[in-house]
Amino acid sequence: MHLLAAVLSAALIGLILLDGFESIILPRRVGRRFRPARLFYLYTWRPWAAMARGMTSKRRQGTFLGLFGPSSMLGLLCVWAVGLVLAFATLQWALGTPLRGADAPPSLHDYLYMSGVTFFTLGYGDVTPVDVRGQVVAVAEAGIGFGFLAVVIGYLPVLYSAFSRREASISLLDARAGSPPSAGELLRRLASLGDFSPLDGLLQEWERWSAELLESHISFPVLAYYRSQHDNQSWLAAITAVLDTCAIVMAGIRGVNPYHAGLTFAMARHAVVDIALVFNSPPREPEEDRMTADCIDSLRRELRRGGYETAPHPEFENKLAELRGMYEPFVNALAGHFVYTVPAMQSHEAAVDNWQTSAWMRRVPGFTHLARKDDHFD
Repeated sequence: MHLLAAVLSAALIGLILLDGFESIILPRRVGRRFRPARLFYLYTWRPWAAMARGMTSKRRQGTFLGLFGPSSMLGLLCVWAVGLVLAFATLQWALGTPLRGADAPPSLHDYLYMSGVTFFTLGYGDVTPVDVRGQVVAVAEAGIGFGFLAVVIGYLPVLYSAFSRREASISLLDARAGSPPSAGELLRRLASLGDFSPLDGLLQEWERWSAELLESHISFPVLAYYRSQHDNQSWLAAITAVLDTCAIVMAGIRGVNPYHAGLTFAMARHAVVDIALVFNSPPREPEEDRMTADCIDSLRRELRRGGYETAPHPEFENKLAELRGMYEPFVNALAGHFVYTVPAMQSHEAAVDNWQTSAWMRRVPGFTHLARKDDHFD
């Protein structure tokens, strides 16, 4: 019985250390299905998302979902810490380590107390191991506990730095494509200027942003659960709007070079496919068409006002449908998993950017009105 407990305790220690290494330190995707971190998110996110879907208020739903990312990260760290303390206590019990300052024979409570004090390097010294085996295990636990705390302290700034970089670009998209962003709004604003030259620079920036999104969300999957400050913005809506824009340009807008659109499309599509793979979200066809014939006609009219024309009728629609089929199923799968709404390709309503609103005033096209201090317009 004691031998079996010792083997299982050692195995649990090794499993938790390996899981922590793969989750925090290893900068690549891990394909193994049985992992404590994966099981933790699997069995905590599903009920959390189910409760969110039952909320009628979109604002409360967004707030509730926004709590999951930070709280789940702290919860996972606590699960690892408790698991290690319990495993080391059980190992000391299995080894029959005599303890100074405890009852004879020591109880499991005594081993748990000593393990917790040792792991968190409190150094009380009121309960200590007497024999060599127990002292070696205690020293190993203290070293692991110190390293665990150091890694956690170093992990948080890296995580929040990646989150900050992601959100900065999403905020910049607000004045360019509205909130929620849409490809139709982005192209309409460029067409209204009669100049599509800024599009190349914008797409280059979003090509790099998509590459950073892929790298950060595969290295630190918990980032995908961190939601944007505004309820009408998200990393998924942003990358979808960029993919839509690239698809429309590649389908054919006369006078607009599709080269940079093709590069950005490839990188952004790579990102959504690999992130869907990380979260085991198989592609799923959208329930309704995001780009109907009326939307295409509306987009053509907006482009025509700026002096631009799309490719001939059947060629444009067929190419656009082909390109959309390469990414929309994956975007739809991620939206279902993370409880996001996929933005429209062409908004039917006049866009109101977040910079045009505040807690006291909301600007909509045509007029401005004052609002109560506690109003929220996300």
